[in-house]
Amino acid sequence: MTVTGQDQRTLWVTGAGSGIGRAVAVSAGRSGYRVGVSGRRPDALDETVSLVEQSGGRAIALPLDVRSDDEVRSGHARLTEAFGPVTDLVAAAGLNAKRRYWRDQSRHEFEDIVQVNLMGSVRVIDAVLPGMRSGGRGTVVIVSSYAAWTASPHAGVAYSASKTALSTLALSLNAQESSAGIRCTHLCPGEVDTDFLSLRPEVPDGDARRRMLSPDDVARSVQFVLDSPAHVTIDELVISPVPQKR
Repeated sequence: MTVTGQDQRTLWVTGAGSGIGRAVAVSAGRSGYRVGVSGRRPDALDETVSLVEQSGGRAIALPLDVRSDDEVRSGHARLTEAFGPVTDLVAAAGLNAKRRYWRDQSRHEFEDIVQVNLMGSVRVIDAVLPGMRSGGRGTVVIVSSYAAWTASPHAGVAYSASKTALSTLALSLNAQESSAGIRCTHLCPGEVDTDFLSLRPEVPDGDARRRMLSPDDVARSVQFVLDSPAHVTIDELVISPVPQKR
């Protein structure tokens, strides 16, 4: 679906400097959404903006850290000034650490992971909700994890706990904000071949990566949610790669 005219929509994508967030931004830009891309690396965001523009879309870079209330508020203000009220949000910023077990994890890293994965989503959702309520519509996609859908002990204590909490976040939005035309999807992708894999204790090799989902695979699922009719809520969406024989 291509968004044009009075149906013009403004999408905010966090974690858009690479991987899933970047693929979502490019896909949405190609479909006619005006896109605000945020993350902590300005150079990477500029690359994403360039890719969106090459696909025929419009985008603006919003360098920020989702752990900062002030930076999130400022980024939201810049986006609405450039493109108008945010009608859609994809919260794709994520963090994990190599030390993932009770025996070796760092409390400091644990808190950082929760601040990005859980509180980062809370901050950006909180920022866009007033405008969505005023406009009478809004779609929120929270990019979570397969580890939030089923027990994944090796994904990390902090990562699994923070991602599992996102399910409740999505449920509460759908229960409390649907009367305002706002809907939320808890998206749980399985293994995805992104730079995020470098945070694993053992980084997968090329053969393992080829069996994973690609960022574009996940972006297609996000686009399906964004483009679904306004009366349709996709509460939770789980996608995973087809098991392959070795």
